Amino acid sequence: MFKKYSVGVVGAGSFGTAVANLLAENNHVYLYSRRLANVEQIINSKISSNQKIHENITVTNDIGLLTRECYLIFPIVSSDGFKDMIRTMAPFLRPDHILIHGTKGLAVKKKGLEKLKHRARIAGKNVLTMSELIRSESVVVRVGCMAGPNLAKEIAQGLPAATVIASRFDEVIHEGRLALKSPRFQVYGSYDIVGVELAGVLKNILAIGSGIVSGLNLGENARALLITKGWAEIIKLSEVLGADVKSFLGLAGIGDIIATCSSPNSRNYSVGYRLAKGEKISEIKNSMDEVAEGINTIRIANGLANYYNVNCPIIKTFAQGIFDDLDVEAGIEYLMKYRMTMDVEFI
Repeated sequence: MFKKYSVGVVGAGSFGTAVANLLAENNHVYLYSRRLANVEQIINSKISSNQKIHENITVTNDIGLLTRECYLIFPIVSSDGFKDMIRTMAPFLRPDHILIHGTKGLAVKKKGLEKLKHRARIAGKNVLTMSELIRSESVVVRVGCMAGPNLAKEIAQGLPAATVIASRFDEVIHEGRLALKSPRFQVYGSYDIVGVELAGVLKNILAIGSGIVSGLNLGENARALLITKGWAEIIKLSEVLGADVKSFLGLAGIGDIIATCSSPNSRNYSVGYRLAKGEKISEIKNSMDEVAEGINTIRIANGLANYYNVNCPIIKTFAQGIFDDLDVEAGIEYLMKYRMTMDVEFI
C-alpha cells in the first residue's frame, strides 16, 4: 500500500537506480535522467544501469514534473555534475522540499583550484560538501545525506545492507527512513551531517590505497596498516573542518571502509589496483563509465591538509603519485621509512 506522495530520484546511474528500486518497495518513484535517449531506452527495456527497474518506477527527463510530484527527492549524480544538476533543479524547488543526496564528493568554489597540484593550499571556506552545495544553490533548507556501506551491485542483488541518513532536521531523518527502510535495508540516523559526509567522501582515498596494496601484492598486514593510519589522518583533518569523531566509528566511517577497501566492486579500489599495475590516471579515468570520486578527493584533501598544517603523509603521497607521477613503489618505500610516533592520537 503506497503513501499518498511520490519520491524522486535524480540520476539513473548504478547507485541512483539501486536507490530508486529500494524506494519503489514502499513508494511510487520518479527516476530522472537528463538525456531523453536514455529515458526512452530505460522505458523500452525496463533496464537501467544493468538493473531491472521496479514496476512502481516512472522514468522521466522532466525535472519540473518530478519536483511538482515529489517533495522528498534523492539527488544521486557524480560530484563533478552535482552543481549543474542543482542549478537545473533550482527554479522548480520550493522551501518545503526535502533533499537527501547520495553523492560522495566535494566541490571547490574557486575556479582553477581543482587543477592545482599537490602543493596547493585550499581553505575550508572554498570547499563545499554536497549538502552545502544544495543550500547555496537553491531555496531548500531541509537537506540530508545518505552514506554507508552501500555498494550498488549488492543492493541491486537484494543482499542485506544498511545506511545512515544524516541531517540537522528530525523530519529529514524520519522521512528518509520511512521511504527507504525494508526487511533487507536498515536505516540509521545522525545529526552530524558534516562528519557523515566527510567520512563517506574521504574514505574513497583509502579505497584507492587498498587497491594499490592489492595490485602490488603487498599483503593484508600492509592493507591494515594503510587503512588504520590513513583513517587517523582523515579523522584529524575532518576534526579541523568541524566533524565529530563519533561519526567515523559508524556506518559512514568504519562500515563504508570495510566495504569499499576490500571489494573489487568499488570503483575507487579498481583505480588503485590499476595504478599499481602501471596504468596512468588519465587512461583509467577515460576508460571508466562512472566517476571514481576518490581521485579528485585526494587533491582536495591534500590541499586542505596543506592549508591547515595537518600532517597527512599518506594523503600527500597519494596526491604526488596521482598528480605528480611519483612512482607507486617509491611512494610505498617513502611511507615505510616515514618516522611515525604514537599509535592512536585522535581520541
